[in-house]
Amino acid sequence: MDVTRASFDQQITFLATSDLAATAHFYEQLLGLSLWLDQGDCRIYQVTAGGYLGFCQRPAAGAAGVILCLVTADVDGWAARLQAQGVPLEKPPQYHPAYHIYHCFLRDPNGYLVEIQRFEPGTQAAHLP
Repeated sequence: MDVTRASFDQQITFLATSDLAATAHFYEQLLGLSLWLDQGDCRIYQVTAGGYLGFCQRPAAGAAGVILCLVTADVDGWAARLQAQGVPLEKPPQYHPAYHIYHCFLRDPNGYLVEIQRFEPGTQAAHLP
């Protein structure tokens, strides 16, 4: 196996939470993610075909410096849907010229910063599948 071109089948990002029930409500009910695996004190959600988010009940959860980025063409629709469910936006949808993205920010129940964004035409990422 060429380690410079390693291939993986899936990716899971695990984050700590001090309130698994509130986190489950946010990601299942408000964002509509599918619960992929319930391990009791950890819940893993499928975000894309091979991309997952896992949250584990831990006494001290820290959110400093973490940004969960969810990519979609419908940033405005997601912003409106979440606001209608009582989720305040930290930053409303807007274009960021330095990165050529359109995005908004909100916080999950753990204080993690969640960015919902789309890559605008002309960026290399806009051409990814």
